Amino acid sequence: MLLLGIDVGTSSIKVSVVDATTQKCLASAQFPETESKITSLQPGWAEQSPEMWWEHTQQAIRKANATGAYNPQDINAIGIAYQMHGLVVVDKDQQVLRDSIIWCDSRAVPYGTKAFEHIGQEQSLSRLLNSPGNFTAAKLAWVKENEPETFSKIHKIMLPGDYIAMKLTGEITTSASALSEGIFWDFQKDEVSADVMNFFGFSQEIIPAVRPLFSTHGEVKPEIASTLSLKAGIPVAYKSGDQPNNALSLNVLNPGEVAATAGTSGVIYGVSDQLVYDPQSRVNTFAHVNYSPESKRVGVLMNINGTGIMNSWIKENMGHGLSYPQMNEEAQKVPVGSNGLRIFPFGNGAERVFNNRIIGAQFHRLDFNLHSKAHVFRAVQEGIAFTFRYGLDIMRENGMNPQVIRAGKANLFLSDLFAEAFVNTTNVPVELYQNDGSVGAALGAGIGSKVFASAQEAFSRFERLKVIEPSQTEAYEAAYQDWKTLLLKQLSN
Repeated sequence: MLLLGIDVGTSSIKVSVVDATTQKCLASAQFPETESKITSLQPGWAEQSPEMWWEHTQQAIRKANATGAYNPQDINAIGIAYQMHGLVVVDKDQQVLRDSIIWCDSRAVPYGTKAFEHIGQEQSLSRLLNSPGNFTAAKLAWVKENEPETFSKIHKIMLPGDYIAMKLTGEITTSASALSEGIFWDFQKDEVSADVMNFFGFSQEIIPAVRPLFSTHGEVKPEIASTLSLKAGIPVAYKSGDQPNNALSLNVLNPGEVAATAGTSGVIYGVSDQLVYDPQSRVNTFAHVNYSPESKRVGVLMNINGTGIMNSWIKENMGHGLSYPQMNEEAQKVPVGSNGLRIFPFGNGAERVFNNRIIGAQFHRLDFNLHSKAHVFRAVQEGIAFTFRYGLDIMRENGMNPQVIRAGKANLFLSDLFAEAFVNTTNVPVELYQNDGSVGAALGAGIGSKVFASAQEAFSRFERLKVIEPSQTEAYEAAYQDWKTLLLKQLSN
């Protein structure tokens, strides 16, 4: 029994095929090898083509099939993880009406702010657990006001994973978790929010059919199955935003368990059984993958847009051909604190932890006579770790006090330097696992299609690779407090 997981990322599409019996990945493939294009027509805007995602998804599946590591006809269910908060709009013929306004696009902030003021802070936070902010509903409001002709043709709105499921099956569905990440969900009534729909003037008809996250969201059409060498009729049995899915892939399902990821953006994600919210919406609460009206499991999410993307930018513009391991080796030669060099990694749009302000990436105290590229390499990773600490302290204000954090050995956590900086700055041990978003999506498909009797069974072979304990907290604390002082001065301007 094989399971196919699809991870619709910002930079690429990754797919994995997992053997349900062993829970081992038989093959993975990514497409494209280089990063996918993000269109930015104006500063602070970010869009991608849904048709590009679909083309890349097909290419990735064919690439995995070509490994010969499995028989594609043995795949029995599909799961999808996807970049959160993106807006996809289609007409009655399921044709895309415009490029997707994706997660790091900042244009909708004023629309979310107006909705928050109109609905009221108490009503909004107690029911939505968030301000409408810069999320999917506010993005749709921007389209309604600025592109009325496009808006008038909208049949259904979707998140990126819903779109890929539609292309596979011809059905358009969603879930409470997906709607909550778009700020469409009323947690008190467990239904689509009348407050949001009425304020923005949206018809209920544009919301897809709401189904449990672990359930059948359509079956693969014969013509699509034929082109991808799959069996017709197999279900798409799981769809989740990438951060809840990352938590699932780390077996983070119960209250008090916490996951972290440090890819293009950075996230700390903790599970709670309380409908908690931050009064300033600096961290956000969404329905977790195992949320239900009877068992309310929510994910408290702290997001930083500028993390791995800053490290990537530095490699591209200052690395001079060095690989990431070579950059890390250079950075390790520099002492903790980078000899006073401080870097803010906030060059990827509005940051929620700063109340949706756009700060921009910044270098502080750069000394031409003291600092080298090695200092920059280290200061970037320290600055990213310091930003995680800043966000974690906000989560702590809201009752999330992790004793251990689980992370996949991927992206920035491949860097021993970053892992050391993260652990010592937060003063929380990190457990590393060989997890992957596409593998998590495949296991989610196994849960949704009842190949596994429970989530516990899906992770019965889950193995920890390594534990990293704090060891240099004093040195990192001093550097963090200095970094924070500079940040607070910036925020006060």
